[in-house]
Amino acid sequence: MEGAEAASLLGERGPGRLAQFKTYRRRWFLLAAVCLLNCSNAMLWLTFAPVADKTAAYFHISLEMVNWLSIVYLLISIPFGLVATWVLDSMGLRCAVILSAWLNMTGSIIRMFSVLKFLSLGSQSYWYLFIGQCLCALAQPLIIFSPTKLAALWFPDHQRATANMIASMSNPLGILIANVLSPALVPEGKHIPLMLGVYAVPAVTACALATVGIHEKVPPTPPSASATNSTSQPFLTGLKMLLRNKPYIILAVCFGGGIGMFTCFSALLEQILCEKGYSNSYMKPGQQKRSQEFAGLNGALFTVCGLLGAFLLGLYVDRTRKFIESTKISFCLSALASIVFAVTSRFRHQAVTLAITSSLFGFFGFAIYPIAMELAVECSYPVGEGTSTGLIFVASQIEGVILMVLLQALTVRVSEDSSSTCALDQDGALDWTTPVMVLAGLCSAMACFYVIFFHTDYKRLHAETNSGDLVKAEDTAPADVPEA
Repeated sequence: MEGAEAASLLGERGPGRLAQFKTYRRRWFLLAAVCLLNCSNAMLWLTFAPVADKTAAYFHISLEMVNWLSIVYLLISIPFGLVATWVLDSMGLRCAVILSAWLNMTGSIIRMFSVLKFLSLGSQSYWYLFIGQCLCALAQPLIIFSPTKLAALWFPDHQRATANMIASMSNPLGILIANVLSPALVPEGKHIPLMLGVYAVPAVTACALATVGIHEKVPPTPPSASATNSTSQPFLTGLKMLLRNKPYIILAVCFGGGIGMFTCFSALLEQILCEKGYSNSYMKPGQQKRSQEFAGLNGALFTVCGLLGAFLLGLYVDRTRKFIESTKISFCLSALASIVFAVTSRFRHQAVTLAITSSLFGFFGFAIYPIAMELAVECSYPVGEGTSTGLIFVASQIEGVILMVLLQALTVRVSEDSSSTCALDQDGALDWTTPVMVLAGLCSAMACFYVIFFHTDYKRLHAETNSGDLVKAEDTAPADVPEA
């Protein structure tokens, strides 16, 4: 086990000497490498979504085939998520990050083969895109599960939540960059090769940094007592412990559902708003440009304010250790924002209110993510960090798929409305009133369930405190006491 190896590196010294913790400046390099890799992987995930129509035209494929380039991430991450947790907790952080970096880079390069004219791939070019996306999808669980392990092994206890927040929030940052960069790089379909080349640069850079710069599974001297005395359980043993851990199950169901809801919100935002006259994908003659850009602006505010909320709450929790209180308050405020959005989005000419509501929804909702991941480690200790966070991610993907299917099934076809900005098909537009109300209701129900039933001890912090008390007692004992 990694923590045990770290302890052994200290030599055969008494328990009292384990208080000599040490941090290394290269932990910031490791954090930067993980952040760049996480951001790059998210960018590769949503490369084609903002320019789906141009991608379909360039490769002579349907929009459904373009959508599969994003959906494959979701499908692969469910079964491979369990494999990724085993790799992270059994083989170590270094192996997981480097493997993820190489899968991510290889996938980004294979995608470029599809646009190399001298290969004359013809109709086969799409499958190079698809194979490249599959490799990038395999990399996703490995890098998404890494922040809690990195924070636990390399950062002192007063920096763990902040380090986890920075590494975790690099993923939604990558999503934001993709939504802005792809349309900017591809004003016309002929620029798609340029886009694929630009997106490969961060992937190659992250792979080089990880391969050359990460040399150790653990630091030579641990930064905290929990890193020193890590007793992470074997993978299958850890899974069994988690399934018998009531607080962890409640956290996994509620927090996993929250992630699923945010995935649905991000994916369906434009479709929800266009029926009431807000859109950024299709415009009818005479409509205002600001209406065209509104859905995109809403999504950007949702993500940017979420990053800010996560940063501020991470700093607060690092100082106060109020994991439970912070997540409960943020969850309730997110549920309140979802209710306001569900009601307001059913009315026209509410752009300012919708923008503010989306900002608050992102601010409080995203803030929960890194803190809940740390809380998962606290309530499941001594189960490995990769296993405890990985199982939540797998649960969130499953709940996200269920929610996506449910919400789309609840839509109702309506006749064309003169104020609608939806790209209508022959059957008319979709009315999202029932789905958004159901989404707000589910968010509120999960928030109430979490607030009422989730209670746990901070097991990792208590283990560190007990270790510190033992060390203090041994360090202050008289040196000349004879042995029994």
